[in-house]
Amino acid sequence: MLIDEVHKYKNWSQEIKNIYDSYPDLQIVFTGSSILDLYKGFGDLSRRTLIYNLEGLSFREFLLFEERIETGQIDLNRIVSGDLRIELEKPLLKFKKYLEYGYYPFYKEGHFKVRLNSIINAVLEVDIPKYMEMRPATIDKLKMLLQIITESAPFKPNISKIAEMMQVSRNVLPDYFSYLERAKMIILLKADTKGIRALGKPDKVYLNNPNLMYVLSPDKRSLGSIREVFFVNQVSAKHNCTLPSEGDFLIDGKYLFEVGGKNKTQKQITGLQNAFVVKDDIEYGYGNIIPLWYFGLFY
Repeated sequence: MLIDEVHKYKNWSQEIKNIYDSYPDLQIVFTGSSILDLYKGFGDLSRRTLIYNLEGLSFREFLLFEERIETGQIDLNRIVSGDLRIELEKPLLKFKKYLEYGYYPFYKEGHFKVRLNSIINAVLEVDIPKYMEMRPATIDKLKMLLQIITESAPFKPNISKIAEMMQVSRNVLPDYFSYLERAKMIILLKADTKGIRALGKPDKVYLNNPNLMYVLSPDKRSLGSIREVFFVNQVSAKHNCTLPSEGDFLIDGKYLFEVGGKNKTQKQITGLQNAFVVKDDIEYGYGNIIPLWYFGLFY
């Protein structure tokens, strides 16, 4: 049995549970485009479902979708090995296109920015409010928070200052951040710490992917921010990404990365083990220097 857009059906999770229990030999596959509605129903289906979260297109999938170019999946260990060389004609030109519009496959349908804006509005005005049973005034606050994030991301959030700007209690802001993260609007990273500090507020906030930056912040985006958002988005799909005390990102508690343009130096990671410089605007790597676009080939 195949059910598409299951979240639009009232009491869908209870109905599927009843079908599953009544017909144990029946295989049921269901999909939904509102991730928050799906989260809400998973409680009824605990121990009965295998959940698959479909990420946006990786750079590898974009190449296949756009030009039928197959690079193969490249894992992290191979990327950091220092001997990887991927042959691809004009990779930087293709990569720039991906950063602007390649994460969402509906770009093929045209009017990409209008479509993406419509989806963002639906998430803020329908999906999240329905999930949390919000009042209209709260929806406006959520929009305000996304605007603040858009104008500043990536940034280290000052919860007290943001709460003052939005005229809300600082106690509700972590929940707002969580809603936006679950809805795939933002990514929250925490520092590489253990214990009670790891349970607190996020240490850095990013928009979820570079396409959102081009649509939500066309005049204020920076190349540095776009590079970081791309790296976090693609790496987080397969690995644990945290903020280290030195360098930009720590992956799986083992590999340290500093992300920048082609003129980025090794200054921030000098003397550190398993440390690498990730550079944009280069086609090939050497030593511990890795092209940024390589990190779009994980899945």
